[in-house]
Parts: sequence; C-alpha cells; structure tokens
Amino acid sequence: MKIAIGNDHAAVELKWELAKYLEGKGHTVLNVGTDTPESMSYAVSGYKVARLVAAGEANAGVLICGTGVGISMAANKVHGIRACVCSEPVTAHLSKLHNNANIVAFGARIVGAETAKAIVDAFLNTQYEGGRHQTRVDMLAEIETTQDLTAAR
Repeated sequence: MKIAIGNDHAAVELKWELAKYLEGKGHTVLNVGTDTPESMSYAVSGYKVARLVAAGEANAGVLICGTGVGISMAANKVHGIRACVCSEPVTAHLSKLHNNANIVAFGARIVGAETAKAIVDAFLNTQYEGGRHQTRVDMLAEIETTQDLTAAR
C-alpha cells in the first residue's frame, strides 16, 4: 500500500518512527512533511497529503502535528477527503469502518509512538463496511460539493 505521511515541526521524530514502521510492514511511504524541527505550518503538510490521497496517488494518509486537529482540518478542506483525528485505535477502526475515512491524524504531543502505531494499524487494517453507512458518507459528499444538505430539509 502507498501511504502519504505529513507532519509539522512538532512531529518530526514520530513521523520518522512511523515511516520506518510502515516500511517494515511492506508499505511505500511518501514523505511530504518537514524533516527538521524548524517551525512549519501544519496546513502545508495537511494539504499535500490530502491532494495525494484525493488524486489516488496514495491509498491512505497519515498526518501528525501537535494535536492532530489543525493538520486534519487542513486536509478536510480538500474535496474527497475524510480525515479523522484519533487518540486511540478504536476510533481509527470505526472511522474507517463507518465513515470511510481516508486519512488518519493524531498528535505527537498527545499519543506516544506505540499508540500511534496501534492507531495506524487499526486504520489500515480496517475495510469500509458500506451498507447503511453509505447514506451518511453520501451526505458528507453532498455537503462538500453543494454546501447544502437536501436530506436535512
């Protein structure tokens, strides 16, 4: 699987540990984050990973900033992206299973390396369930595309 990974300055060490971990599992990692602790905007990495995933150049994305929140907000501005912030594996699993999330995000200041690995594993090893959940995912796409939701009327 090809996985795009992005980070800001708060997450350089965790990014490298996760990249090595993912490559060890046979994944190809596309690093679009910063490699130095010099200040860098999370919005840039969030956008770059989201564009790769939306274009089909990556199968999934992993985003890491201080909390995971800002970087996921940036990614979610890209059409077709459903990025979820997770601080434990159950949320990562359910976000993929029910919401067809295509990017997982977390905070380097929030989770340690072993929890981050468990989150990524739960996310990557889960298949979208579809079925009754597809209606809701379609609603998200409608909001994204039209800035409206006809089902809410």
